[in-house]
Amino acid sequence: MQTQLIETGVLQRSLEALLFVASEALSIERLSKLTGAEHVDIASTLQQIGTEYAERGMVLREIAGGYRFATSPAAREAVEAYLMPAKTNLSAAAMESLAIVAYRQPCTRAEIEAVRGVNVDGVVGTLVDRRFIAEAGRREVAGRPLEYRTTNEFLEAFGLRSLEELPPVDRDSGPLELALPIETRAASEQREGREVFTPVAPDAVATQSHEEAAWNAAVSDDPADEVAPSL
Repeated sequence: MQTQLIETGVLQRSLEALLFVASEALSIERLSKLTGAEHVDIASTLQQIGTEYAERGMVLREIAGGYRFATSPAAREAVEAYLMPAKTNLSAAAMESLAIVAYRQPCTRAEIEAVRGVNVDGVVGTLVDRRFIAEAGRREVAGRPLEYRTTNEFLEAFGLRSLEELPPVDRDSGPLELALPIETRAASEQREGREVFTPVAPDAVATQSHEEAAWNAAVSDDPADEVAPSL
């Protein structure tokens, strides 16, 4: 049965179809359950798919503990032209708060405010709405405040397989910087030649990598660059 799945191409076609319709990264374990194939055969076929799609408009990405199809960075301009115009990126304040959660999680609103020095109710609500962070229970201290952690959507948006891939920082040396390929609203407006007012220090604003720029629109209301196709 296993040999037949591979030799007839059924396994590869099944995996391609699953990755095409999935709205999230699919693990080898889940792909195995869905197709009935062994883990080693799934891994081998995924490698073959990745090779075959390497130079196409869609590429295979290993991300957030699984695999998914995404648009190629080489197609960035065309995809941006279709998806980007009316979208809104995260503010610098939201990016800074997201960085604090990413590096100090689980953390409470009070801990975020202690680092930023301002009320963060609004930005925390935005990050929860955008599913970059989520509630992670209550801390067993007076008042039992809510704690927050980053989500799988955060990993996917920033192109990370796990939190271990976060860039190393000295958390006690100053403001945390989320130096990952994602664009702030201010950076977007500056790129388009508009005057902007940035209420936080420039070193708190994230920078964008051109090599991975296809992830930069993940903060939009809808995905922009590397997105799973939908039917």
